[in-house]
This record gives sequence, structure tokens and C-alpha cells, in this order.
Amino acid sequence: MRLRTTVKALALLLVATPGAAEPTEEAPAVEGLQPTIAIIIDDMGANAFEGRRLINMEQPLTLAFLPYRRHTTELATLAHRNHKEVMLHAPMDNTRSIGLGAGGLTADMDKPTLTNTLRRALHAIPHVQGVNNHMGSLLTQLPQPMAWVMEELDHYPLYFVDSRTIATTVAGQVAADRNIPSLTRDVFLDHEQTEEFVHQQFQQLIRKARQNGTAIAIGHPHTVTVDYLEKALPELDEQGISVATVSGIWAIRNGNRRMFAEGEKREIVTTVARSHRD
Repeated sequence: MRLRTTVKALALLLVATPGAAEPTEEAPAVEGLQPTIAIIIDDMGANAFEGRRLINMEQPLTLAFLPYRRHTTELATLAHRNHKEVMLHAPMDNTRSIGLGAGGLTADMDKPTLTNTLRRALHAIPHVQGVNNHMGSLLTQLPQPMAWVMEELDHYPLYFVDSRTIATTVAGQVAADRNIPSLTRDVFLDHEQTEEFVHQQFQQLIRKARQNGTAIAIGHPHTVTVDYLEKALPELDEQGISVATVSGIWAIRNGNRRMFAEGEKREIVTTVARSHRD
């Protein structure tokens, strides 16, 4: 996989459609555009069955893959073919000393070690277009390691989503300071794995999108989550809610302009499509 090859990411706006730390800043509503959500599914790559179910959905989900997992390469390739957006779900140091697995970024790493670890992880994910943090309640509080992360992302370039696993994260601000396109998670869908809870969080996501124009959720390839999304996403067109990739949400919030300037090593182009019902 050549990260320096120009790749077009389809930020498809299909008319179909509280975690550990809730964001405090609201994204402004966009006049004349119906409310739009993005759903990131973390921890992709280990569960092939649920992964394929997500990939086969009509809606333009954004799928965040852990590096070096058994099915990461296969599923990321298939996801790209099915017009899903692919991210690296980068394991980052946490305050609870939970193991990170392969590709983990830790607070005790020097710059060359952290940069090389991140670079290898990026090259292990086919068609990667962005990064978000897996755990990271420790590392995302530290400005220096996060600056090294953003320096590496700028080489491709790639966008960054702050999962906000802790309220005192500085990751999003460091990304903005380094001019890395960045966004922040609004809602966690499934930190309690019951249909009732996922429904509650999904309704919160829709409310935020109606209030602010756009909203971003993070979920996981749990069976209860996949079952719920299979039922809920096709009903969103009747509710006047669109679904977009992360790139699509960024474009909406930034006047539908390109995420990266002309001539840079990587280009993300937003396109608009109608749902299969149109």
C-alpha cells in the first residue's frame, strides 16, 4: 500500500440517514443542509463476521482498523471497494495500564520510536485516510507526543479524529495547531452493550445533528451495535437525516472545500450521492 499515492475518498452524503468524556464545543449548523451524521466503527480487524456485515451496509460508514489484527488487511481492502472510509485506530497509552497490543504508542517512547511505530502501523492499513485514538487517556493529554503524531500525519497527509476518551485531552488542539484537519467525537454509541442503551445514544446523536448541523458517533463491531445499525440506518431518510463519512462531515463544516490543498501528496474529494431509494 502506497500512502503517497493520490486516493479519492468518497465522502458520500447518503440521504438515509455518554462516553468517558463528552465534547464541550458544538459544531455550527450549516444553513440549507439537512442534519448529517458520521458513524465511526472502532476496533475493526479482529471480528471478520461483524466486520463484513458493517462493510456490506449501504451507508458510508467510516471504519477504524487496529493495526496487525488477523483480518485488518482483508477487511480494509474490502471496505474501500464498498465505498467505506478507512482509518487507523491507533493504540495509545492509557491511564489504567491496559495493554495496547501491536502498534501501541506509549508515553515513554522517544520521538524516533514513536514516529516509526506510527509509520509502520499506517503502512499496515490499506487505503488509510485518517487516524483516531484507541484508548489514549494518558497519551492524548501529553502535548509533545501528540505533536510528534501530528508531524507524521502531515507527511501524507491524513486527518485526525480525537476520540475524547478523557476530558483533558489536548489531541484535537495539537492537531489544529499543526494544521491537521481534525474533528472530535460527539457520542459513544455502545459502551453499554444493550439495544436499549445503543438506541438511547443513537437518538442523542440525531439530536446533536439537528441542533448543530452535524455530529459524529463512535461505535464498535459488537453484535448488538451492528444489529441496531442494520435496522436504524435505512430509516434515517424518512427522518431527514443524512449519513456521511468523516471526510464528508469535515467538508460540510468547512464550506465543502477540499480537506487537503491541490498539489499535496494525498487528495480527498467530496462527492454527493443520493440513497438507493431515490
